[in-house]
Amino acid sequence: MIAVQVQHFLDRARDFLKGMDLLKDDLAEFTFSPALLGIHGAISYCDALRTGMGRERVSSDDHSRAANDLKSLLVSQNFENRKGIGHLEKLLSKKNRVEYDPVTVRENEIEDIVKHAERFAAWADATGRKLKIEGW
Repeated sequence: MIAVQVQHFLDRARDFLKGMDLLKDDLAEFTFSPALLGIHGAISYCDALRTGMGRERVSSDDHSRAANDLKSLLVSQNFENRKGIGHLEKLLSKKNRVEYDPVTVRENEIEDIVKHAERFAAWADATGRKLKIEGW
């Protein structure tokens, strides 16, 4: 059952990142979409990792807690490479601004979000494989 849940989150994560990749080179036309897709892709990768490490329920109520929860799970598994957590934290800190604030997000901010999303995705994929998470 865990493998099915992990695969569900992975499918979403990879879909969001593909969409981000398609739109990231045309920021004049698509300002918010690549950023939001990158952020939500990272959240889905995080949910796949947390589910695969035994978290029965991942909540959508407060994504800021997700990074700390993931860090705790990695510590409990004695997994030392936690570099991806920093990327996730940066992405989560931008979520409400991009999604809800009535201000324009600058192009360099979008590029930064895309960069962090790509780096977190690469780290998450490597981590899922290294931990031999069922369904990865």
